Amino acid sequence: MTTTPTLTDAAATRVAAIAAKQAKPAILRLSVEGGGCSGFQYRFGLADTVEDDDSVSEHDGVKLVVDSVSLDLIAGSTVDFVESLGGAAFRVENPQAAAGCGCGSSFGI
Repeated sequence: MTTTPTLTDAAATRVAAIAAKQAKPAILRLSVEGGGCSGFQYRFGLADTVEDDDSVSEHDGVKLVVDSVSLDLIAGSTVDFVESLGGAAFRVENPQAAAGCGCGSSFGI
């Protein structure tokens, strides 16, 4: 499976707002690292450029980039931005995740 993750409208709007405030390009980098309470954890950050081995999807002018190693673990995912009484955060809906944690920032396969 090599389907590049995508952004929802809410996530794209939030990334664009953060990027504008920081005077950076609207490029969100999503990567996966070992750790977290379920084995892997998501990492988000604004990127200045797209790297050669990145997979890229675009939504309303906002790019979501994922490195080739992380793509295997999150292919087919959707990145959303959720606001609730408990706070606001980016959430990954990962169809490959067999387990997750309550905070939504780590997962297991």
